Amino acid sequence: MGGGKRFAVLLCAEDSDYVKKRHGGYYGVFVEMLAEEGETWDVFKVANGEFPDDNEIDGFDGFVITGSCNDAHGDDVWICKLIALLNKLDSLNKKVLGICFGHQILSRALGGKTGRAISGWDIGVTAIHLSSSSSKLFSSLKIPTTLSVIECHRDEVRELPPKAEVIAWSEKTGVEMFRYGDHMLGIQGHPEYTKDILLHLIDRLLQRSFIEESYANVLKAKLVKVEPDKEAWKKLCTSFLKGRL
Repeated sequence: MGGGKRFAVLLCAEDSDYVKKRHGGYYGVFVEMLAEEGETWDVFKVANGEFPDDNEIDGFDGFVITGSCNDAHGDDVWICKLIALLNKLDSLNKKVLGICFGHQILSRALGGKTGRAISGWDIGVTAIHLSSSSSKLFSSLKIPTTLSVIECHRDEVRELPPKAEVIAWSEKTGVEMFRYGDHMLGIQGHPEYTKDILLHLIDRLLQRSFIEESYANVLKAKLVKVEPDKEAWKKLCTSFLKGRL
């Protein structure tokens, strides 16, 4: 079914013990959402300095950049190296899907600007609205023009790269999704997340004093009442990555 294609997850975060035990790490979370029969999926822990060699890159049909606790506007050695890799993937016209931090770093690599979100943290299940052009782009998928997605971020894309197009927005975030050519797609939310992962993250943010206890309690109460559109996102992400749009 997958036609023997090969993909790589560029892992930009440290796996928590919880996600390792429950989901096989963030790599496992992405494979669960995106992998199809007959495909090979590799992982490169880029946040630990583990990158594909130049001679390996051509063997991959597509790449996925994960979320991270780091800032996409930072200048850590691995972040600068990742930007160089993304420029190379762009020049080779490789399919790249960027999620959360991955969305922001992809924008930065292509000439956009990222920074702290003016509206602060966005945590929970958010309704995002597809633009009319993206509705046409995704028309074969028969998905709604408003989709709910899990979000957990305090940074955002502030300025798009030249030639990039905003294809979705929300009340809090102007650039929820962007496309660059036919080969690069950024998504600010976390289509791969399950609600248990978000609940775990809320607890971690609370422990580290990034958020107040009262805010954490409100978030948890809201989560009981809403569901992300996981199947629609799965369809959208796999169709883009595998050139089926």
